Amino acid sequence: MAHEALIVIDMQNDFCPGGALPVEGGDEIVPAINRLIELAPHVILTQDWHPAGHSSFASSHPGMAPFETTTMPYGEQTLWPDHCIQGSTGADFHPGLGWRTAELVVRKGFRAEIDSYSAFFENDHKTPTGLAGYLRERGITKVQLCGLATDYCVAFSALDAVAEGFSTSVVLDACRGIDLNGSLAAMTARMRNAGVNLI
Repeated sequence: MAHEALIVIDMQNDFCPGGALPVEGGDEIVPAINRLIELAPHVILTQDWHPAGHSSFASSHPGMAPFETTTMPYGEQTLWPDHCIQGSTGADFHPGLGWRTAELVVRKGFRAEIDSYSAFFENDHKTPTGLAGYLRERGITKVQLCGLATDYCVAFSALDAVAEGFSTSVVLDACRGIDLNGSLAAMTARMRNAGVNLI
């Protein structure tokens, strides 16, 4: 158990109903996540933490609308409504989340020129967040993921966790997805094929 960590992905107000980029039913998973937190020997949270005018915001691209895609230097990027702006209420964790035992909060997406879905790497898949090194130094070999959204930040975090050599599972009952153009089925299949244990 001591070698296991729970990683709670982006349980923030803007991803819950009423937020700027709501995931349907995003707030419904808070009780399930709180139960996982109570059982976990180590808890880590991620927090989307964008500066105003972030390059992934549709508002930063004249003539573009949210959920359209554009090409960035690091590849294709979905454009989003302005969300999780540093210091805003939308960037705060959901008020019902019992996260007091968290040992680390990994903030991501704070570089204005690049988005970050994964808890481990920016969207260029090269710039690390430092989480893998932290886990290794703590002797953690197994990670369990939950949170928002299944087909974006949870899935990319899980895929990177496996690639970094961690035994990885995703608790689907404690996740909710966006499902943009079939992304939920596609990313669930990618996780399964990569060796992520889907619970």
